Amino acid sequence: MEIIFLLLGVSLILILAIAWAFWWAVGSGQFEDLERAGREILRDDD
Repeated sequence: MEIIFLLLGVSLILILAIAWAFWWAVGSGQFEDLERAGREILRDDD
């Protein structure tokens, strides 16, 4: 029974870390231009 409490605590910490990382990525503009990387692959810089 003790392992359930441990696993609940660890999973709660993991969920909070994932939520913080997502909000940080949204706030820093990581999802602003999703098509740019695809265009850069096709562009020839020769």
